[in-house]
Amino acid sequence: MSSRRAFLKAGGIALFGVGFGGVPSFMARAADSKKILSPYKKKKIMVCIFQRGAMDGLMAVTPFTDTYLQAARPTLFMSAAKKGTGTSLIDLDGRFGLHPSMAAFEPLFREKRLAIVHGIGSPNTTRSHFDAQDYMESGMPFNKGAASGWLNRAVGLLGHDATPFRAVSLTSSMPRSFYGDNAAIAINDLKDFAIQMKGNPMSANVAAKSFEDLYDQASSSLLKETGKESFDAIKMLQKTDVKNYVPANGVRYPGTALGNALKQIAQLIKMDVGLEVAFAESGGWDTHFNQGTDTGIFARNVTDLSQCITAFWSDISAYQDDVTLMTMTEFGRTVKQNGTGGTDHGRASCNFILGNDVNGGLVHGNIQQLSVENLADGRDLAVTTDFRSVFSEVADKHLRINNDAALFPDWKGDKIGVMNKV
Repeated sequence: MSSRRAFLKAGGIALFGVGFGGVPSFMARAADSKKILSPYKKKKIMVCIFQRGAMDGLMAVTPFTDTYLQAARPTLFMSAAKKGTGTSLIDLDGRFGLHPSMAAFEPLFREKRLAIVHGIGSPNTTRSHFDAQDYMESGMPFNKGAASGWLNRAVGLLGHDATPFRAVSLTSSMPRSFYGDNAAIAINDLKDFAIQMKGNPMSANVAAKSFEDLYDQASSSLLKETGKESFDAIKMLQKTDVKNYVPANGVRYPGTALGNALKQIAQLIKMDVGLEVAFAESGGWDTHFNQGTDTGIFARNVTDLSQCITAFWSDISAYQDDVTLMTMTEFGRTVKQNGTGGTDHGRASCNFILGNDVNGGLVHGNIQQLSVENLADGRDLAVTTDFRSVFSEVADKHLRINNDAALFPDWKGDKIGVMNKV
């Protein structure tokens, strides 16, 4: 009996991210109102994608009229001018050009659903991937010991009853963004429902069938103590044919890690299980060597990013009014290319925000001419937009949080107008 009790408690921590106080109140309230067994009222959903490795924002969205950038990148610079059979940038506004491998983004930009913020980054000048990612995910760029992530704090500020699927990361382990006291889960693959929670190594990778077996075998008294309703959410997914999911509108996702993650986020959205904040990641952006132009490592990465996102957007066509998607990356790359055809760790980059409530069709932010005197440390695109000003605006306007002091405790900046007024 004691070992079964311990497993129940450990499993509950693994799934719901709660402590040793039994079933969390949000689960009890949801169970009492039968929400676990019926569709939830639609809520706004924010999807975040972390591009790990530091994307070269100057290649993704190039200020192609800048002669200093052209001189700094003799083999990497791309033009928006149509010339022969060569591939040119997609001219967005006469100054900025979208990388040709991101052509899937152009219609969304023209429709004013996609916004770009350039010169975005962290005020912390570290060039360490790990530190910069931690600072961005915690939302506290000068607090190395921050205990919580900004998305976890956002979840805690939503101010209404939640389901176990309010905050979901489609990753093999819990991202730093979701660390904290509020319930969140990491699901590597819905087909396996393997869940791993921070700080619970004994409960890592608990398969759904283990819960199902436990549910069937446990005594009624134990179920009463632990909360029978807490298993209903798990059973909901088990009864869904996630393996044979067919995306809407004939969509075919790229067969990549990001494509698989976004496809599963789309499934969760359509299942109405109460998802409000979702997280996915894309790797391989550390382009020190042979970065390439219209072909190569960078081109492959941006092709995957843009095609995965546009596939997702088309797949959730019936839910687009409720969803905003935002990308982020820890820092940018140097203005000048290095001797191996790549770029090194820099400062500012750019990011993409997609949604029907986005002030789209614009390249937001303020970047100066890339002459040496305007560069950070004489080598990098300077950070002119603190990432917190964008993240807070998206969360405030889309999720209706409006508590910047709690979301980003060390920040008192201004918004830049990347979201439409409501």
